[in-house]
Amino acid sequence: MAAVQEILAKKGSQVLTVSKDATVLEAALIMNEGRVGALVVLEGGQIAGMFSERDVLRRVVGERRDPASTLVSAVMSEEVACCRPDTTVEEARVAMKDRRIRHLPVVDDAGGLLGLVSIGDLNAFEASSQEQTIHLLHEYLYGRV
Repeated sequence: MAAVQEILAKKGSQVLTVSKDATVLEAALIMNEGRVGALVVLEGGQIAGMFSERDVLRRVVGERRDPASTLVSAVMSEEVACCRPDTTVEEARVAMKDRRIRHLPVVDDAGGLLGLVSIGDLNAFEASSQEQTIHLLHEYLYGRV
């Protein structure tokens, strides 16, 4: 069964991060520029939380906070589910579904950040895998064209 490390091998391991001391406005600008829906929040090189579009909507806009003066630490999600490179794609999908999250940091044994997979990454990987299977079955049934 496919593992998360296969997704990272194709996608790359670059992860956009932000400090706990950054403002929500600064974090939102990083997200917009990077065209991502979440940032990993780091403190001293370790994962301290996640900051996502959902946090902006619920904890900033919903509570009428000023994004220019609100710190990421005040509105980030502190409980972060992570996975290892050898976690299967299906295990990652179940973890995201059960926890109702869309991003899963990939860490090594020491907790060091290796990458980030999103539900979109899992779906794209699965679709690519299915397309490849369909192509191989088509060749098997009808021969190479």
